[in-house]
Amino acid sequence: MVEGESLFAGEVWIQNDYIENVIKYNDINKRYAAGEQFDEQIDCMDNLLLPGFKNCHAHGPMAFLRSYADDLPLQEWLNQKIFPAEARLTEEDVYTLMQLAVLEYIRGGITTSFEMYFYPEMIAKACRDMGFRVVISGTVFGNTESSVTEAIDTLKRDYESLNHSYPLVDYRLGFHSEYSCCKELIEKIAELGQTLEAPVYMHNSETEREVYECIKRYGMTPVKLMDKLGLFEYGGGGHHLVYTDEEDRRILKEKGIYVVTNPSSNLKLASGIAPIKEYVEAGIPVAIGTDGPASNNSLNFFKEMYLTTTLQKVKYKDAAAISPYEVLKMATVNGANMLGLSKCNAVAKGKQADLILIDLLKPNMQPINNLVDNLIYSGSNDNVIMTMIAGKICYVNGSFRVNTDPLDVYEKANYIISRISFGL
Repeated sequence: MVEGESLFAGEVWIQNDYIENVIKYNDINKRYAAGEQFDEQIDCMDNLLLPGFKNCHAHGPMAFLRSYADDLPLQEWLNQKIFPAEARLTEEDVYTLMQLAVLEYIRGGITTSFEMYFYPEMIAKACRDMGFRVVISGTVFGNTESSVTEAIDTLKRDYESLNHSYPLVDYRLGFHSEYSCCKELIEKIAELGQTLEAPVYMHNSETEREVYECIKRYGMTPVKLMDKLGLFEYGGGGHHLVYTDEEDRRILKEKGIYVVTNPSSNLKLASGIAPIKEYVEAGIPVAIGTDGPASNNSLNFFKEMYLTTTLQKVKYKDAAAISPYEVLKMATVNGANMLGLSKCNAVAKGKQADLILIDLLKPNMQPINNLVDNLIYSGSNDNVIMTMIAGKICYVNGSFRVNTDPLDVYEKANYIISRISFGL
């Protein structure tokens, strides 16, 4: 995924957490470089080595609500089912549920997630304990004077305590959405972002109702409102951005705002199909997210990549609307760059060793007429042989190498939802 370079055969040397060297074979039959000594050698069997996928919008701990509140529109889904259940979560619950999400992530080749959820310190702890790279987003909201003060204090505290708090943990300013925050709170967040010279992230223009009600309140779309209030001065991103007009897109391009598309969630909640083709043509960077397990219901990045391209074909009646390579770039390079992880965006010397190995010796990957097309159109989690984060293998050949027992995590997760559902 290095700009201007094509696929090549070769080997990757890893020292601690970074890529020390990349050797390209002139002779496809050549093997390990002569004279070099390694602690361990892994024969990748002519399979595909890639930078790991970056899940740029997720609520991982919502795994406890998987298949709990299906087949409802967004606002009803949130207010009647999700928010009441989440109100009963404890800090310990979030720790366990984030562990469950991490297991699903690494099984499917995701090496980083951008998490927006409650108890961020527990999310950080779960990821730290499991060796998973995470960027945490603020998720504040509020519509009263006291809630505004509390939200800003929370953002300041978390930014100071979690930003670069651990080699695999980072933090970004964020809030839930325009419709869950009063104007005063959004203005205060904008001021904080400008003071810290930091990007800001939020749900944005996810549904027609959201856009309509924002126009009714403020006389403008959510994108225009955020820009007017100064939220975009240091970049950032909008999750979903399903409904935007030409002026919205001009603002996104001008301010360097990333679009994070979440096709499975938008389909399942009947929210719509984002105009990704128009974003790409306008030069607006696009990344990909799964959203949460309550609205997806899986954290399967292969599904998201497939839908990112195929839905555009239907939306624009254009079979070549978005190419598979463009989608792979969104999933790896763009996602890393959006999160400020430029050291994790490619297989190249000096980059972080956040790598995945894709099994090409499976029926769904043969014959190899076009390797990237195979990956996007027919790839699946079953093709992930290995997931490596910061030079450490955390999943390989069906086995997890993390500091927890998956069966114990599953048991605790089932207890959590039983307690919340039945008051145990």
